[in-house]
Amino acid sequence: MRIVIQRVTHASVTIGGSTKSTIQDGYLILVGIGEDDTTEDADWLAKKVIGLRVFNDENGIMNRSIMDINGEILVVSQFTLMASYKKGNRPSWIHAARHEVSIPLYNHFCTTLSELLGKPVGEGEFGADMKVELLNDGPVTICMDTKNKE
Repeated sequence: MRIVIQRVTHASVTIGGSTKSTIQDGYLILVGIGEDDTTEDADWLAKKVIGLRVFNDENGIMNRSIMDINGEILVVSQFTLMASYKKGNRPSWIHAARHEVSIPLYNHFCTTLSELLGKPVGEGEFGADMKVELLNDGPVTICMDTKNKE
C-alpha cells in the first residue's frame, strides 16, 4: 500500500457537485492499494499515521501527533499512486489491486484509522470522480509505502 499524507488546515471531497466529506485540522490521506497488499499492510500504515508526530508543539517544533491535537482525517482512494512509469510516457496501473481486493482493504484501512483515532474518519467514494480540495499546512507531505518501510 502507498499513501500520501498531507497535513491540512482543511480538506474536502466533492462528488457530482455535492460535498461528501469535510475536515478541519488534520490529515488528508490519499491511498493506493497494490495487488499483493494485505490487512497487515493496512494495519501497519494506520498505526504509523496515528503515531506520526508532524504537528507543531508550543515551541513550533513538529512533535505532536494527530491524537495530541484532536485532529481529523479524510481518506481518499487513489489507484494512480500505483502507477508504473518504467516504460514510455503513459503510466500503467498493472500493479494496482482489482476492486475485489482494493475495496475491502480501503474499508479496512478507514475502519482501523477510525478505531485508533476514536472518531469517524471522512472518506471519499471508491471509484468515483472526486474533486478534492485542501489547504496543505506547512506544507507537510509525507509518502509511505509498505513495501519500502523507511
